[in-house]
Amino acid sequence: MTIQLSVLDQSPLLKNETPKQALQQTIQLAKHVDQLGYKRFWMSEHHSTKSLAGSAPEMLIPAIAAQTEQIKVGTGGVLLPHYSPFKVAEQFRVLEALYPNRIDLGIGRAPGGMPGVNYALNRGKYPDVKNYPQQASLLIDYILGNDPEGYLVQATPMSETTPPVWMLGSSGASAHVAGELGTSYTFAQFINGDGGPAAVERYYHNFIPSPLQQEPEASIAVFVVVGDTEEEAEYLASSLDVALLMADQGQIREYFPEPEEASRQTFSHFEQQRIIENRNRMIVGSVESVKQQLEYMSRQFQVNEIIVNTIVSPFEKRLEAYEKLAQAFQLK
Repeated sequence: MTIQLSVLDQSPLLKNETPKQALQQTIQLAKHVDQLGYKRFWMSEHHSTKSLAGSAPEMLIPAIAAQTEQIKVGTGGVLLPHYSPFKVAEQFRVLEALYPNRIDLGIGRAPGGMPGVNYALNRGKYPDVKNYPQQASLLIDYILGNDPEGYLVQATPMSETTPPVWMLGSSGASAHVAGELGTSYTFAQFINGDGGPAAVERYYHNFIPSPLQQEPEASIAVFVVVGDTEEEAEYLASSLDVALLMADQGQIREYFPEPEEASRQTFSHFEQQRIIENRNRMIVGSVESVKQQLEYMSRQFQVNEIIVNTIVSPFEKRLEAYEKLAQAFQLK
């Protein structure tokens, strides 16, 4: 099985850098991996999160698509419960008209931040995620040019091509919905380190052909840290260990931890156990080791596409990691 690699980027804010620099680094990374032969470049949506600059991925798509040549560009993903399905369909119809066959519409139902985000995005009301399957169904209808609610409207501009819809999730429930609606599906291993193979299998089992696609298509997204040696990889991964632990504890951080700081931190027994558990969300090692682990995941999950999310400091190490993986998997 030939494995295809893609990228998920969260525009992390590194120490002593500005949000502008973080966003510019995302664009620079997209141009880099486009030349290396990666298939997709997705951006996440996070709100009121100081250490991640990517709060509006749909705004970054045209900036990146305009400066790349072949790579597909998309969201990983639009947090649909906060938005009008009709408006999202129109946004991606515009993007598809500008960059035909290069846009991916990835959607999810997570809140994307602290509890207050839900109220701020919904004018003081808390969104009901139980309506997510219905919202996703409406979005699909609108993106296809239909009028599902009978309002005598159409999401414009209509063009010859339609962006594919990817449902992102970290549970069997999201996989089930993706299958029934006939979308593509990505399991977010970087969010939930357990249950992924079963979720993907559930997606395949429940897939119903749709106007979007006749065959199921699945991928997985995972944190990856690559070093020249196992020791360097562990050193670089210490930053991600600390960042994830702080997120689990509800701590607000201003920037992504540097490995010099993270590697010197001490932890309680409970924190050590949590760090070990979070390693299920990551692949860490030398490029040879990482390649073997990703190949195993491909077989385990029954997918031939893996979306790599690499957050390391400094930025140059992020560029190097994707270059090493491209060479290891002979992407070009």
